[in-house]
Amino acid sequence: MTKEEREKVAAFRFSVIYPLLDIGKDKWGEQTKILDELMTKEWNIPFTTRSSISKPTILSWLRKYENSGRQIESLHPRNRGDAGTCRIMDGETELAFINLRKQFMKASVPVLLKLARERNILPEDFKASSQTIYRILKKHGLDRDRKKQEDMLKFEVELPNDLWQSDCMHGPYVIHEGKLRKSFLFAIIDDHSRLITHAQFYLKENIESFLDCFKTALVKRGLPRKLYTDNGAYFKSHKLKYGCASLGIVLTFAKPYRPQGKGKIERFNRTIRMEVLSALQKDHSLQELNQILFHFLEEDYHMRKHSSTRQPPMERYLKSVSLLRSAPPNLSDYFRKRARRTVGNDRSVSINRRLYEAPIGLAGQKVFLLYDESDMSRVEVFLDEESRGFLKPLDLNANSRIRRSPAEESVQTDYSGGALFCKGEFS
Repeated sequence: MTKEEREKVAAFRFSVIYPLLDIGKDKWGEQTKILDELMTKEWNIPFTTRSSISKPTILSWLRKYENSGRQIESLHPRNRGDAGTCRIMDGETELAFINLRKQFMKASVPVLLKLARERNILPEDFKASSQTIYRILKKHGLDRDRKKQEDMLKFEVELPNDLWQSDCMHGPYVIHEGKLRKSFLFAIIDDHSRLITHAQFYLKENIESFLDCFKTALVKRGLPRKLYTDNGAYFKSHKLKYGCASLGIVLTFAKPYRPQGKGKIERFNRTIRMEVLSALQKDHSLQELNQILFHFLEEDYHMRKHSSTRQPPMERYLKSVSLLRSAPPNLSDYFRKRARRTVGNDRSVSINRRLYEAPIGLAGQKVFLLYDESDMSRVEVFLDEESRGFLKPLDLNANSRIRRSPAEESVQTDYSGGALFCKGEFS
């Protein structure tokens, strides 16, 4: 303990024994009464969680104080003479125990003690609290849970759209097609302004839901320079990675089990839980829940002063609106799905249970298709990494009226059937 801490303890001890100082030795009855009162009193003892003091302890302090000629220094707590040493193990045993720890760094304390007993490093009847063992390991820098403390400094990018943070939060149950379904909130926040570029509840926690949210944010707010996402598997899809790279957006991921890096979006999620979801009084449809969310964002959250920036998010975001990059008009083409197909001899191709007709010259060819599930009218076909245009929905009736090419009409056959009503060998 420091000198100041020892002085605080001494002053406290003096306040405890003070009522006993002027009681003569012939007044044991009065001393006993005061001792009983001191023992039953609840104390705020410095540097400890204890709140009561025993009779022997009080008398010990009183005796030390009187024997020293009433010197306050006698009430100072003494530093342990064996500080820094282990009292439950001798030096040789402690060294052997530490060497065992170095061999099994991932072992828990109970497992480590079991190994030490099995190897006769510790006796079978050895007993010690987990806290004592942790202190021994910590002294040697070998406690398993010891982690290097990082400087978790707050940060904020300089301009709007320099960095977007995104996350998925489990939402309430909603009524969908007569059944209760779990909802999921995908939200994206601008780091500089705290503006929510887009947020929406979905029925599925997958890449398609996030891409719908992300593309809507891009159309509404322009292109960010960086997108910082959770470590979920759907955020690491090739479609998202390649789409972001094509748009000049750097995609980065949070470290597993380290939520501090997503502090701003996590704080927004808490706001939604406290101010939106806690006020719901009944089950809503997905559309109704999103209407409640959109109204909260546009009429409340974006317009009120943010606790960190001291500015409304919308006002702060629009200050540098001239620097924002707008999204390209063909945005969906950057996040298309890829599928491999073999074109039939009739030039038909099936995708998502729909039939399409491929351009002339692709019959029997192995191709790959790029398409956006939200717009199946634009399915682009590639052969040898070269675009061959777009597929057309197959119209069987229209195809039946198309005149065949001369090559198809002049096809010869050896078939000689159809002579049933002809005169010949049967006549």
